[in-house]
Amino acid sequence: MLPRHIAIIPDGNRRWARKNRVSIPFAYNKRIDNIGNVLKWCKKRRIKKLTMWGFSTENFLRDRDEVKGLFELFNKKLAEGLKHDYKKYGVRVHFLGRLSTLPKEVVKKMHKVESDTAKNGKYELNLLLAYGGRQELVDAVNRALSLGMRKVDEKSFQKLLDTGEGEGPDLVIRTSGEMRTSGFLPWQSAYSEYYFSRKLWPDFDYREFSRALAEYSRRKRKYGK
Repeated sequence: MLPRHIAIIPDGNRRWARKNRVSIPFAYNKRIDNIGNVLKWCKKRRIKKLTMWGFSTENFLRDRDEVKGLFELFNKKLAEGLKHDYKKYGVRVHFLGRLSTLPKEVVKKMHKVESDTAKNGKYELNLLLAYGGRQELVDAVNRALSLGMRKVDEKSFQKLLDTGEGEGPDLVIRTSGEMRTSGFLPWQSAYSEYYFSRKLWPDFDYREFSRALAEYSRRKRKYGK
């Protein structure tokens, strides 16, 4: 059995840079390129939906020059450089998170990618930027308050989340050997299966991706029953 929806925490980029004695921008460039690789692997295994964590709200606390360089890379590659992959694989792209905190030029190009891929329906890619799980829950509560909602149930609350009412991930993969969720999709991943890979994200390859799928296929999902 294969998952229908995979979510990935692509961790270990700076450690990979130190290990390989390259610059952090070079490592981030490899990081984004690997998203295109995962899209290819998902197509090969007929997995329809992929969610990637690109930048967390906590990442704003990093070195200012590093954050600025990462935004410049987003501006160049996420909104333009990967666009051929969106077309090639029929991917519909969504950018989710507190996008208003990102540079306006970057957000403008993100909206254009979303518009350009809106009619694609074969595969779906969610890129979480300026995203934090606690912040998402707080934002959802504030949306409910602004709408004058005095009571919510699980179904109505889910619609208020950044990801909307779509199904949560069947499998969450975290790279670099870290064994924590770091607030990643706390609502959506309540019953997800987790696979913790020791590979640093730029080294995460198809063989390791296949190991994660094989591990998932051996598990029996009980959903608390």
